[in-house]
Amino acid sequence: MAIEALLEGEALALGRKTIETALAGDGLALKLCLERVAPVRRGRPVQFELQPISTAEDIALALGSVLGAVASGDITPDEGSTVAGIMEAKRRSIEVVDLEKRLAALEVAATQRGMR
Repeated sequence: MAIEALLEGEALALGRKTIETALAGDGLALKLCLERVAPVRRGRPVQFELQPISTAEDIALALGSVLGAVASGDITPDEGSTVAGIMEAKRRSIEVVDLEKRLAALEVAATQRGMR
């Protein structure tokens, strides 16, 4: 916190000095500047055939597509794992919606039985 407070008023001057130093040939300063202008990209878009997913059963089929894409080299194992993680989140959301519907139906049935 104290360092941030000290640097707060000097950010523009420090940035300008770093740029000047980079332009003068300092490799570390150049690296710092380039990392700000063009940061290292984290991940990349992946494309492969995938059917629409609306049920938990669809998730199992879709995971097969992901495995196939990894096996054929279309995507890396890390990318496949990331996509599978997204599918897991989708599966959980499908299950929650299904459970809410089932619970609502049970509540309606219980209310109707109580009225008789």
